[in-house]
Amino acid sequence: MPPCFWCPSSTENCSLKTPTLRQKLFRTKSIETHEELAPHEGAGLNKTLGVFSLTMLGVGGTIGTGIFFTLAEAVPKAGPSVILSFLLAAFTAGLTTLCYAELSSRIPASGSSYSYIYVTLGELFAYIVAACIFLEFGLSASATSIGWSAYLNHFIENAFGWHIPEALRSPMIISGANGTEIHFGQINLPPILLIFMCGALLLRGVRESALANSIMVLIKISILFFFAVIALSGFNADNFTPFFNGDASKGHAGMAGVTAAAATVFFSFIGLDTVATGGAEARNARRDVPRGIIAALIIVTVCYMLVAVTALGAQPAGKFEGQDAGLAVILQNVTGHTWPGLVLSAGAVISVFSVTLASLYSQTRVMYAVSSDGLMGPSYSQVSRKRRVPVKSTIIVCCATALVAGSVDSAYLWDMVSLGTLFAFAIVSAAVPIIRRKRFHASHSAQIAKHGRGFRVPFGPYLIPGMSILSCIYIMKDLPLMTYAVFGVWMGCALIGYFVYAIKHSHLGRV
Repeated sequence: MPPCFWCPSSTENCSLKTPTLRQKLFRTKSIETHEELAPHEGAGLNKTLGVFSLTMLGVGGTIGTGIFFTLAEAVPKAGPSVILSFLLAAFTAGLTTLCYAELSSRIPASGSSYSYIYVTLGELFAYIVAACIFLEFGLSASATSIGWSAYLNHFIENAFGWHIPEALRSPMIISGANGTEIHFGQINLPPILLIFMCGALLLRGVRESALANSIMVLIKISILFFFAVIALSGFNADNFTPFFNGDASKGHAGMAGVTAAAATVFFSFIGLDTVATGGAEARNARRDVPRGIIAALIIVTVCYMLVAVTALGAQPAGKFEGQDAGLAVILQNVTGHTWPGLVLSAGAVISVFSVTLASLYSQTRVMYAVSSDGLMGPSYSQVSRKRRVPVKSTIIVCCATALVAGSVDSAYLWDMVSLGTLFAFAIVSAAVPIIRRKRFHASHSAQIAKHGRGFRVPFGPYLIPGMSILSCIYIMKDLPLMTYAVFGVWMGCALIGYFVYAIKHSHLGRV
């Protein structure tokens, strides 16, 4: 059995014949078992992704509902200084992205954060991170598909003069003025249809999914630049005065508003780690995954800053609150015509499709990795011999996310996704100095000699990972207490699942 992080001796050399509970909790996988440098015998995942496809996967999993909707949530908190919120969120995402880049170059696996933590901090932490990733990708797919409904309705209404009936585009559980309300006669049908369309595409194979995603990403980037160009024609510098929110009634005045909005807009940067989930399907994961992660961050940050500045220049901050399909409305107000908003709504429909597709893809690949290690049921890692995709896990994930998307208000999902992601990001950052201290086996050293050490975080293993952890904590502190309460319940359920099933069925326990 491999040595654990907390005990330098392997259980083979340990005086105890039966591993202690602590050794079970913190047992680690060797890097060699995660490398997946050759295809599996039989039906394994297909290695077809290059740098461009991985970059487009990251951009596709990031740019979407966040930028199309988050301004309506963030600007009321920060005012025009929401630009600083985007920079703070981008800075935090950037620090974490560098950590991901190093870990992905050393551990080219499909499980992303989960796989990195399993090699460094041990099984219990890996399982906890997996639970956080399930929150990130599962609820993100539900939330983005819900946002898709508003732009779809806007497009249909302006293009054909018809709109989706309210009862078919409203969730059963909503956040009303007096708290949670339940309306049994309602269902949000469009998100359900979107998720099942994405599922059908994923079941066709990763090559087809990656090609469709790349096309949609190029379309969405073009749409965002289209918005920026049109919005610039109505740019008014007076909209940036006063720069900071002066309303202290909700505790969002000054920099407090900036950090509160940063926690909200951080949702817009979630998805960059999607690139890391494709490690097992990359042709040269050690080289291409780090490049894809960094390239995706640069593209996303440039697009977000361009949209935020031009949107605030075209519309006063006070008009953003409660604005559905906000960017489309801004274009209509600037031009006095419906066609620019119609074009943007069509682009948003395509954009959110790609985000939902990338989120569902990532969720299934993380489940594949966890199940392959024995910490979840074996059905999640069963791969179709024909399509080389995990069919059962894809169907299960689509059904679960569709149920949430069709019945729950997105207001309950945004902050939960951000908290789960920030928590996972902080733990991943802590793994960098540990992976630097890992003793490599001869086979791994040979791979380093052949392919090079790959990407390494600059300025040593402590500075940037430490800054990443502090930045995550700084943003997390302004999330609502209710979000922490729900997150605590979710983590409690995860721990129960680990001690009831995972610790007994872990493949490391059989070595």
